[in-house]
Amino acid sequence: MLSRFMSGSIRNLEREYSCTVRLLDDTEYTCTIQRDAKGQYLFDLICHHLNLLEKDYFGIRYVDPDKQRHWLDFTKSIAKQMKSQPPFTMCLRVKFYPPEPAVLKEEITRYLVFLQIKRDLYHGRLLCKTSDAAVLAAHILQAEIGDYDPGKHPEGYSSKFQFFPKHSEKLERRIADIHKTELIGQTPETSERNFLQKAQMLETYGVDPHPCKDVSGNPAFLAFTPFGFVVLQGNRRVHFLKWNEVTKLKFEGKTFHIYASQREDEKIILTYFAPTPEACKHLWKCGVENQAFYKLEKSSQVRTVSSSNLFFKGSRFRYSGRVAKEVMEQSAKIKREPPEIHRAGLVPSRSCPSITHGPRLSSVPRTRRRAVHISIMEGLESLRDSAHSTPVRSVSHGESFIPRSRSQVSDASERTAVISDEAYSPSDSVLPTPVAEHTIELAASRQINGAPCSIEEEKESEAGTPVHGEGGDFGVDGRSALEGAGGDSALSEVEQVNKFVLSVLRLLLVTIGLLFVLLLLLIILTESDLDIAFLRDIRQTPEFEQFHYEYFCPLRRWFACKLRWVGGLLINK
Repeated sequence: MLSRFMSGSIRNLEREYSCTVRLLDDTEYTCTIQRDAKGQYLFDLICHHLNLLEKDYFGIRYVDPDKQRHWLDFTKSIAKQMKSQPPFTMCLRVKFYPPEPAVLKEEITRYLVFLQIKRDLYHGRLLCKTSDAAVLAAHILQAEIGDYDPGKHPEGYSSKFQFFPKHSEKLERRIADIHKTELIGQTPETSERNFLQKAQMLETYGVDPHPCKDVSGNPAFLAFTPFGFVVLQGNRRVHFLKWNEVTKLKFEGKTFHIYASQREDEKIILTYFAPTPEACKHLWKCGVENQAFYKLEKSSQVRTVSSSNLFFKGSRFRYSGRVAKEVMEQSAKIKREPPEIHRAGLVPSRSCPSITHGPRLSSVPRTRRRAVHISIMEGLESLRDSAHSTPVRSVSHGESFIPRSRSQVSDASERTAVISDEAYSPSDSVLPTPVAEHTIELAASRQINGAPCSIEEEKESEAGTPVHGEGGDFGVDGRSALEGAGGDSALSEVEQVNKFVLSVLRLLLVTIGLLFVLLLLLIILTESDLDIAFLRDIRQTPEFEQFHYEYFCPLRRWFACKLRWVGGLLINK
């Protein structure tokens, strides 16, 4: 039986797993990996398949059975990271958005980033003004179908393409006009480069939103971009912290803290609550990786960070990889013939289709259609130094919890940037965190408004299994999904006190434990007859002999006397 068990274990170690990775053009790459294969092995296989050298901007994302998304750690075993059973299904995505995507060295890299940003545009993560939206969509048309041809493209041809979650007939006509008149003769490479140049100027470029709640219970979206940390709340961008202003990121349970120093005499602490502890940890790890990638000069400067300052507590994590400056320097050294690019063209896709036959905005009443058009396509106004409109803990000149005056609040509200007339809600199409079940009414309203039901499409794309009746909305229509976090925020002060008391108790217990260990070591040194080399050397030192005869022996006699006295009292009673 033992030999059978051992042979079974050997077969277990030699087992191979099937792994499918869905690429940015929605094609699939399937391979077989060994049980102990690490993430770097799979990533190298994909990059070799794509003939991709500038690969540091990309990553592999997967979804666990709890609908929580993760980035595959390239330094760890794939099988140990995946909580689901094989075969494994993952997705290739842009993990670190290039600060200037249009100047990337190779065309294949620009094309993959182009596909990612087109996906962001379609799923509502990238917002823009109507004029910018028309230009972006026209560049997509030019890159994918080429010059306008009256014989191939009849009147209203742009209405058959779905570039955004929702759009109006007026925008469709504007897209067609730009495509017909302004982009004639542009090659796919030129159109994609112009698309990237336009997209990188938008406020939400590179945003991968994480739904949270602030300390007042208001919904918010946290994101990390090539330029810093961003908080989107309601229809405004309420916070923007450059990477050199962010000093520390920390999380405890569902609570996420951002420490920043915007001026020498002003330090702020932003606190938000994630839906689950797993989502909060994922948010923290994304922040640590993005800060290291964009802020540091060399990868040798990367340090292991802890999620907490407390002794023997918290998660430890270290970013493994090159930083942005090193990646750009390495890209400049690439010298090879440009690889051939097989563009997908207009192939219908499950997660980011170019053509959709769903209901259009023409089925919506005119007043409602106009409101949807304004709310979705209203642009982001330029904002350099946004003020804080959410409750934060401020530390200035050694003081804490300083409330702001009414004039400061009014000034802050004037300086915030309006995103749209409705809440920024990219979760209508995709969430990087666990999703809740949709109600029938919400699903029906999305169909009426002409928005594709892409929650299911994106989850099917990344998880590899169809999802029915599930989605996520932490925006205006989905506030009930985070009611539990509202109760936590209402008692945030009490929780902070409780956490402090628990931390003190934990430190006290650790101290008592260390003293107990030292006492045991002292008893072993003085009372035991163990003839071990290092113990014998310690006993023979003059300092130890002096301590033993002048302090330890009198203390031992005193304890023995007290014990005899207590024993006599007990016997007499």
